[in-house]
Amino acid sequence: MIFSPIRLVMKVGEKVKEEVDKEFYDLEHIQQKLIHLEMMYELDEIDEQAYQEAEVELLARYETAKKREMEQAQESLKRKE
Repeated sequence: MIFSPIRLVMKVGEKVKEEVDKEFYDLEHIQQKLIHLEMMYELDEIDEQAYQEAEVELLARYETAKKREMEQAQESLKRKE
C-alpha cells in the first residue's frame, strides 16, 4: 500500500505517540524499569543518589499512570451508562 506524504507523517506521529505513552503511562513498563534500576543499584552500577533520583521519577510516573488508568476506566463506565 502506498501512502501519501501526509498519511505517512500521520502514521509516524501515531507510532511516536504510542511509544511515548508506553514509556510514560504503561504500568508494566514502569515496573520493569523500577526492577532494572534496583538491580543496577544492587550491582553497584549506580550510586545511591542516582538510584534515589531515578526511583523518585519512576514512582511519580507510576502514580500518574495509575491515575490515568483509573480516569480512563471511569470514563469507560460513564459511556456505558
